[in-house]
Order: sequence, then C-alpha cells, then structure tokens
Amino acid sequence: MAGTFVVVGGGLAAGRAVEELREAGFDGRIVLFCAEDHLPYERPPLSKGYLLGNDELDVVFVHPQEWYDEHDVDVRLGTSVTGIDLAGKQVVTDAGHESYDKLLLATGAQPRRLDTGAAPSAYLRTIEDSQRLKEAFAAGQRVVLVGGGWIGLEVAAAAREAGCEVTVLEALELPLVRVLGPEVAQVFARLHQEHGVELRTGVQVTGFEVDGVVLDGDEKVTADLVVVGVGALPDTELAEAAGLAVDNGVTVDARLATSAPDVFAAGDVANHDHPVLGRRIRVEHWDTASEQGKVAARNMLGEGIAYDRLPYFFTDQYDLGMEYVGSAAEYDDVVLRGDVGGRVFTAWWLQGARVVAGMHVNDWDASDHLHRIVGQEVDPVALREAPLAEL
Repeated sequence: MAGTFVVVGGGLAAGRAVEELREAGFDGRIVLFCAEDHLPYERPPLSKGYLLGNDELDVVFVHPQEWYDEHDVDVRLGTSVTGIDLAGKQVVTDAGHESYDKLLLATGAQPRRLDTGAAPSAYLRTIEDSQRLKEAFAAGQRVVLVGGGWIGLEVAAAAREAGCEVTVLEALELPLVRVLGPEVAQVFARLHQEHGVELRTGVQVTGFEVDGVVLDGDEKVTADLVVVGVGALPDTELAEAAGLAVDNGVTVDARLATSAPDVFAAGDVANHDHPVLGRRIRVEHWDTASEQGKVAARNMLGEGIAYDRLPYFFTDQYDLGMEYVGSAAEYDDVVLRGDVGGRVFTAWWLQGARVVAGMHVNDWDASDHLHRIVGQEVDPVALREAPLAEL
C-alpha cells in the first residue's frame, strides 16, 4: 500500500503506530510530527524509575533515532501541527503544509493547571518536568502534593525516598477513592502514612502563596515546592478547530475512526466507543496508548479491527506493585482475597455476577488471572473461596 500517512504526536501511541505500520508492511511515506524536541517517549518512568533515579533517560524512548532512519520514518521534531484541512487532506505547520492519505491524531493530554501565582510550583508531564523534580527533591525539602491521584502518589513516594518531607492534600475522603472505591483506596492511604507522608484528606485548596498552600479556613501548609496533580485534559484543540467531533476527547468509534474520513485518534486524546464495556471511555494509561496505537495503524491500512482490549494500568510505590484490569465505574460489591493488611492480595469488583474489574497487589501469580477473569460472570461464592485457577 502506497501513499502518505501522517501521525501527529510524540508519545507512546504515536511511536507504536509508526512501528506497527512498518511491521504490517506499509511501504509508503510516514511523516511523524512531534511538538517536543524529543523522539516519541512513554511517560511511566517519568513518575517511577527515572524520577527515582533507578533508570537512565534512555528507557523512556519508544525507539532510538537509528530505528526511524532504518524504517524510513520522516520525524519532524519540535514541529507543532497548527491546523488540519479535512477537505484538502492536509495538515498545517509553521513550516508549511503536508498532504496525507490517512491521518492519526495522538496528541495526548495536558495537566489540568491551577493558578499557583508566585508559589514554587511544578507539574509532571514531560521529560523536563521529571528532570526538574529530580533536581528539586533533596533531604529536608518540604514538598506538598495537591491531588492524591496516581501521579500525586507516585511523586509523593519518589519525594519520600529522596528524603523530602511530604504532605498530600486530597479533596476527597481518600486518595484514589473514585478509581478504587473506599475498600481498596484505604490500602494506599495507609501505605503512604506508614512511609511518613502527611496525608490530609477532605481539604480544599483556596490559594497559593510564595511559601506554601492556603486551605479552606485560612490554614497554610508551608512548602519549598508545590506539585500539582489534579488530572489531565485531552489535547483536543487541533481536532476541535478542524471540526472533528469532540467530547472529553476526540470521539472515535470502536475502530478508533473519528467523525472525518481517513482520520483516526488513539491514546489519551481518544474517547473510544468500547465494544465490550458498552460505553464510551477515555483512558490515560500506558497500555491503552500502546495498544490503541497499534490498532489504529492496522485500521489506517483498512483492516477494520475493533479495539476491545480492557483498560490496564499499573503502579509502583515504595514496596507496593499493583496491576489493574477493567473499569469499575459502577459496581455492587468488591471481593478481597489474601492478606490485605500485609499488602499481598487481589480485589475483584462485581456488578451483579459480572466481574467488571480486578487488581492484584504484590501477588504476581495472579496477573494472568486478571486478564482471564475480568469481563466474565462468576459465582460470587466461588470468587471468594475457590482457587483462582478454577474460576
């Protein structure tokens, strides 16, 4: 198949898409536009191994420059796509126009920002963000995390391991409660408290000052550095300006096709009509970016594959490793198996008799069972008592 395929984005979805195009035998032109001055990279090490100092920066890149050269991928670093002409099938950049036969939008998401004024504040999204945090983390430094989500807690763990004094401010009653529910979220709350984090829940940030964060009631939490982790917004500006359908991301069908012919979207920016979950979902995790990038590439080649993989994510905090499969947006019950207090257990979220999500904490033998059991209907009694291999 010939022609020109254009990919917009510098993250994992973009990197995997161009890889899959060549693996599938596409021999036409591939033009990859990366707004940053970096080759496509993945983000988990930025809040995990690289931030902790356990990994070198090289681990973040999907491929080295040599790979793109060998596979004849025209990579345009530091080049932002500023417009899309859907009728003329062109993308517009500061350097001119590039025609496409098929287009993939993998523009990702951007941190939700707060007006921090003169406070010494930081976010974590880019390589440079992670480098700045590494340099700032030192013994005795007072670090305040605004937000107790995945990024906030991973950064908190890295800061504590660097010897910082750490406070996490969370508006809800527990960190991660919207994702995990109270039964499991409390495990992460205790984990951080045991490692010396001051966890403040049910608090509202009302302002920022040069030396800290102001809470409701005019209480001030002093800080040498404030790290804001209050979620991310899909980077839809380009798609919206072009007239593509947008609703909490670029809306795509089961095949990751947008509302315009020959235009696809994948990764953090894609609001996907999931054929298994039976609803739309936008997922900001490594596995979805990687696998959607591959499926989008195949569908750019006309294969018509539905993306039906269940969401998967993982985290590493202190001595806790976790994997999660599924989506427990709504559930009736959660079944906990194993040693919850010792943090070696599995959790299973049920809606009726159907397992809608499952996770393990430090129980690596259960990893394969997660992918097999989630999505199935089970006997709740057996789920509590029978060996997982028998379910």
